[in-house]
Amino acid sequence: MQTTWQKSTYSGGAEGNSCLELALSGEGMAIALRESDAPDEILVTTPATLARLIRQLKAN
Repeated sequence: MQTTWQKSTYSGGAEGNSCLELALSGEGMAIALRESDAPDEILVTTPATLARLIRQLKAN
């Protein structure tokens, strides 16, 4: 099965920009994250854990 990566809307559209990309993994039970300049390095987390991280980052 092919993974469909989505690029962050905060990433510039120009070629060569480093971008955060997300994909659903495991039938939506997990979220995969990667940097576009290092596509073989993938972090997998749960939606709840990612939501906590985003809330914490926004609070700082």
